[in-house]
Amino acid sequence: MDPVTAGIAVAIGLVVLMAIGTPIAFALGGVSLVALVADRGVSELTYFGETFFDRIAEFGFVAIPMFIMMGAAVASSPTGRDLYRSLDLWLGKLPGGLAISNIGACSIFAALSGSSPATCAAIGKMGIPEMRKRGYPDGVAAGCIAAGGTLGILIPPSVTMIIYGISTETSIGRLFIAGVVPGFMLAGLFMVWTLIACKLAGGYGNPMEIASESIKKTVRENVDANLKALVRVLPFLGVVIGILFALYGGVATPSEAAGVGAFLCLALAIIIYRMWQVKPIKLIMRDSLRESVMIMLIIAAAEVFAYALSSLFITQTVAGAIADLEVNRWVLMGVVNVFLLVAGFFLPPVAVIVMTAPILMPIILSANFDPYWFAVILTINLEIGLITPPVGLNLFIINSIAPDISQRDVLMGSLPYALCMVLAILLLCLFPEIALWLPNLLMG
Repeated sequence: MDPVTAGIAVAIGLVVLMAIGTPIAFALGGVSLVALVADRGVSELTYFGETFFDRIAEFGFVAIPMFIMMGAAVASSPTGRDLYRSLDLWLGKLPGGLAISNIGACSIFAALSGSSPATCAAIGKMGIPEMRKRGYPDGVAAGCIAAGGTLGILIPPSVTMIIYGISTETSIGRLFIAGVVPGFMLAGLFMVWTLIACKLAGGYGNPMEIASESIKKTVRENVDANLKALVRVLPFLGVVIGILFALYGGVATPSEAAGVGAFLCLALAIIIYRMWQVKPIKLIMRDSLRESVMIMLIIAAAEVFAYALSSLFITQTVAGAIADLEVNRWVLMGVVNVFLLVAGFFLPPVAVIVMTAPILMPIILSANFDPYWFAVILTINLEIGLITPPVGLNLFIINSIAPDISQRDVLMGSLPYALCMVLAILLLCLFPEIALWLPNLLMG
């Protein structure tokens, strides 16, 4: 079978399996197994097992479950509630301030947890009901949380950046630093649109002016509690800053920094929030194990999938066809962006990275694009996939938090934030130093 026909058959098989609800890891592994056996015989089963286990045996992947445990410790504690209350104290009285404080809380919680779903769930459980109670439109309330949650895979420490770094053999510390400025730039764009959306939707200035007297009284009475909540959050922010310092300062490897960060966040959650009981600690361990196994299975299956594509010469054919395109390098980058955008509509970020990064990296380097800059571009494309159908993981989380908000309102509220991400990609293409300035300054 020629590579083109084989590639079409593999793509159709993968789409069919995912369409009937097969988990990503099993879909990738199943298609790979069938393709290898059909092309080379049963003897390929030996290489299937070796490839599957050799990939996840790399020492660098130790950082993934550690960062996931760190995020689970933060997400399972009342840290999100305290962070939300603290920002609401300072921003809640501004026009559209409560929605802006939600995005700010998502930005900071993203740095603490490194997970988009955890960020969306932790802040959304408090933010969406409170915004609706104070008169914010359903679309604004749902959209700003769904979009703010996506920052979890861009603002460091980010699990997806770790996977990208291992897949492309680039510095994880430098990748983390490269995501800082674009992450907060994207949060700023979200805040600007939120202000505009509030004006367009309701035409009101300060939502507190139309709030009931009981809500105003509650906000005034909670000032002291909110200040104390801010103090409880600061140690967790200190851990994140310490991890970044250890990484870019060469003090520790990503695995070492992740291990220390997980221990400190777990200890802080137990001490600050008095989580002495077995149940919350068991919940943290369960969530960490579940997400870690899911990610590692996807990584292992994607490696087998990449091996199958290479064995069938599909990868080489696609890469050669793209490289042979005699087009401007920015046209090439546009094609790559469209490809990533479409892939993000159907696949989770981890799967897209491990499947495409090794293929795209030679093309990116041959076109003289910076791999760390491209990591940020790739991540923002995958963020768009988190708030757009048909997968749109954050949309499902919003639906579980506020099932009475119609799917149409959620989608219409999220769409402008997706356009903000497209604008961020354009700004990064025009001004690459947005992503490269800080890592060049700190790491040379």
